[in-house]
Amino acid sequence: MAYTSTRPSPGWPLAPLDPAALPESPEVRALLLAEENDRLRRICGALIERVESSGVPGGAPYAAFEHSVLLAEQVRERTETLQRTLGELHRAKAEAEAANLSKTKFLAAVSHDLLQPLNAARLFASALEEEPLPAGSRRLVANIGRSLKDVEALIGSLVDISRLDAGVLRPDIAPFPAEELLDVLAEEYRQMAAARGLAFHFVTTRAVVETDLALLARVVRNFLGNAIRYTAHGRILLGCRRRRGGLEILVGDTGPGIAPGQQREIFEEFRRLEAGHGGEDRGLGLGLAIVDRISGMLGHPLGLVSVPGHGSLFSVTVPYATEARLSSGRLDPTPSGPPLSDQIVWVLDNDAAIREGMVALLGSWGCRVVAVGSSSELERCMAEPGTVLLVDYHLGEGQPDGLEVASRLREASPWLPVVVITANHDSALKSRIRQAGYHCLLKPIKPLRLRLLLTSLLGPQPERRPAR
Repeated sequence: MAYTSTRPSPGWPLAPLDPAALPESPEVRALLLAEENDRLRRICGALIERVESSGVPGGAPYAAFEHSVLLAEQVRERTETLQRTLGELHRAKAEAEAANLSKTKFLAAVSHDLLQPLNAARLFASALEEEPLPAGSRRLVANIGRSLKDVEALIGSLVDISRLDAGVLRPDIAPFPAEELLDVLAEEYRQMAAARGLAFHFVTTRAVVETDLALLARVVRNFLGNAIRYTAHGRILLGCRRRRGGLEILVGDTGPGIAPGQQREIFEEFRRLEAGHGGEDRGLGLGLAIVDRISGMLGHPLGLVSVPGHGSLFSVTVPYATEARLSSGRLDPTPSGPPLSDQIVWVLDNDAAIREGMVALLGSWGCRVVAVGSSSELERCMAEPGTVLLVDYHLGEGQPDGLEVASRLREASPWLPVVVITANHDSALKSRIRQAGYHCLLKPIKPLRLRLLLTSLLGPQPERRPAR
């Protein structure tokens, strides 16, 4: 059976030198080894030449092998460099995200501290507006109120854009009648339009939608605020159209309109049109940028139709509720009932200035106010039963939160309507408040919104038992 051995035969030209056959003389051994080294080098060169010449025509296999080894080394080095670069990018991205989140938390904390005195100031200003004042003083109070609203809008815009960019704002999706929101906005902006000499037309709807009420309110408020700001004369329209894909909420005006080239730009940050009538424009140009982000987060398409010189029509389309599972805590969209005179309102807030402002505002509406700074104080005042509880969510260190206090009071008085007031826009908190059957108002409190809510809650109710 034939076979091939890899061991060289004696006398074969490629056979290596046998060390045992070398003479003992060092000089001779060195000379022979040098000759052997030269011989092997020549053999190696001849083999390389033979391999290259016997490959693919025009090719050089050994050279290609060397080139491949070089390329592999370059790939390895560049891969290591790329991995180091990617690692640095990941670290930089993580640091940037941490910095952005820290900025958001800082803005949220600062805004909460700023909103406390701002909330008290708005309560005092609104209470002053209810007083019989000379015309000059009334104008000053109105100017104070407008300035406070501007400060509120600026702080809210900065915090909102930061929370949206950081991705920490989560929507609180729930079904509700659209008129619950739109009727309140119509009443509020009808008065603002009248102060500008503008007609205000409102077309309500019975449709039930499903979205985040507070975020949708932010969108529609922006549309209405811009319409009033930029319309010098004519009318404002707030209405709805039933579409196949949802309820389209529209805000129209007879203002200057927007040129086609600017209709995309106005949804970018810090983009503003020319100042509104009277040269008033105190915004940062963030309003529509926030609207664009909110609509994208909620998946609600925006619409804009505008003709320069004839006005603009902004819209947002909101999905219908899949089922009418309305919370029992929702307010009647068309509040009616007795006036607020002689209604006993419990107010629990650890901020003395806000308590004083609440007493002034509610007192100007005829309410009898019991304002305290702690739950223990409130328990001592329960001999006189209240008809509604207004409780701040954050009651300070060492105090239970407003939800816990309300829950304890509800055990003794299940009928007691509760309004939780907070500067926290967290969707999880709003969901907890809604699930508990309470109402939620965000700071700074809008007096008209508070009055409409109280009128609804203190309207005709089932027979109530006094608190024990």
